[in-house]
Amino acid sequence: MVLPSPRKWFLAGVSKVGPWLGRGWEDGVARLGAERLGLRPGMGSAGGQPQLRGAHCGSGPAEAAGAQFTGCAFGSAAIWQYESLKSRVQSYFDGIKADWLDSIRPQKEGDFRKEINKWWNNLSDGQRTVTGIIAANVFVFCLWRVPSLQRTMIRYFTSSPASKALCSPMLLSTFSHFSLFHMAANMYVLWSFSSSIVNILGQEQFMAVYLSAGVISNFVSYVCKVATGRYGPSLGASGAIMTVLAAVCTKIPEGRLAIIFLPMFTFTAGNALKAIIAMDTAGMILGWKFFDHAAHLGGALFGIWYITYGHELIWKNREPLVKIWHEMRTNGPKKGGGSK
Repeated sequence: MVLPSPRKWFLAGVSKVGPWLGRGWEDGVARLGAERLGLRPGMGSAGGQPQLRGAHCGSGPAEAAGAQFTGCAFGSAAIWQYESLKSRVQSYFDGIKADWLDSIRPQKEGDFRKEINKWWNNLSDGQRTVTGIIAANVFVFCLWRVPSLQRTMIRYFTSSPASKALCSPMLLSTFSHFSLFHMAANMYVLWSFSSSIVNILGQEQFMAVYLSAGVISNFVSYVCKVATGRYGPSLGASGAIMTVLAAVCTKIPEGRLAIIFLPMFTFTAGNALKAIIAMDTAGMILGWKFFDHAAHLGGALFGIWYITYGHELIWKNREPLVKIWHEMRTNGPKKGGGSK
């Protein structure tokens, strides 16, 4: 979501959570945002938008950081998958032993921990995977409620090409929501598509795609903001979630979707994706300001590209890295310096 102007960039969020936040909080956050972005109160362009001073908006560092992070994400995911496979083999034998012990051990009735484990085991692989993402978003949302952390949150958990912290917010802002409604809507969509996307990509590949999507969608937003001269801060998981939605709709275009408030009206996933891309393209061209349409569009295009080409180009070529990791894990560091 893109926030309209540095003075009122959180008004949309505050209007959704008005019962929890007061007017003083709203003004304080807006004032901190203006100070962080180098805005001079009372000065603006002919259109009424404040002027930025000393903004350094080069996309070079952000582009390099995005490429490096994406490579690290997919490399880490490949190693994670290798370790997971080894762990599952070991867990299989441990499970046989545990089942035998449980059969001779007296069972506890009403064990709270056992009930939690039962609930967890009833979740799909996708739901278990995104639970950690949702928990991280809730944690960051709570941090926004701490007044002493406002400067830190604005600097590192909102993304803008005019910010001094140019690269880290490309990832951190993906877990950041100021509005309760914004966070709830994003997390509901992520939860709804979690089973499908993890069935398509697997747990490890999904995490690499999701984190990379957050960085890539923010980079597209940076480019658009620099090109249009609109430097309003953005935050939210919408860009990464658009990648998830676009990937599922591209892979299963004939799947049927419905809007939560209008369940009687259904439409194909392919048509839904076309409508979303058309709306975000129009919003980016026409300068609609409530959402960060460039980030949405960047996320959607990345999701389409990854399902169509990226899986073959990136994930299926992970074997050399996995072999190197396997050799390191199997042989370990060589000891001693003597000859054989």
